[in-house]
Amino acid sequence: MPVISLFQGLIVYMFYLDNKQHNLPHIHVKYNEHEAIYSIPEGNLLEGSLPSAKQKLVLAWIELRKEDLIADWQLAVSGQKVFAVEPLK
Repeated sequence: MPVISLFQGLIVYMFYLDNKQHNLPHIHVKYNEHEAIYSIPEGNLLEGSLPSAKQKLVLAWIELRKEDLIADWQLAVSGQKVFAVEPLK
């Protein structure tokens, strides 16, 4: 489970070859005891939950970094190494 970004206490990661359960591009996000999965590039919540303020940060970050996230997704589903994505500043 490669971590692709860290910001505001959020840990964003992407699994290799992870296209069966949700069957669409997505990221996993952890914040303390909370976990959530968001589609990319839309930012739809697929599973779990985050505090409202943290969810807003994740959605803003997805919007800003969607091209990088899709590029990482294409690498991840083919089993290739993903790259770090610039955090939200």
